[in-house]
Amino acid sequence: MTAHLLLNTLELQHAIRQHKIKFAGNLKLKIYGTLHCASGKRMKMENRVFFENEKEALSAGFRPCGHCLPNDYKKWKL
Repeated sequence: MTAHLLLNTLELQHAIRQHKIKFAGNLKLKIYGTLHCASGKRMKMENRVFFENEKEALSAGFRPCGHCLPNDYKKWKL
């Protein structure tokens, strides 16, 4: 898990291109989703964290986003 505030724009873009960042999460709400999620794009930068994979997000205690990951969210909800 990497906080958005710890990365400058170039480091963030490089990490995304290198597939080191694939998911973003909201630190306060404990929700993670894809980088293209409209809900995720609205969150404040100080609350945003990044994950390399879903396993990392789940192990950190985050749940899947119901908007961009509806199937994963339904499985999590059960």
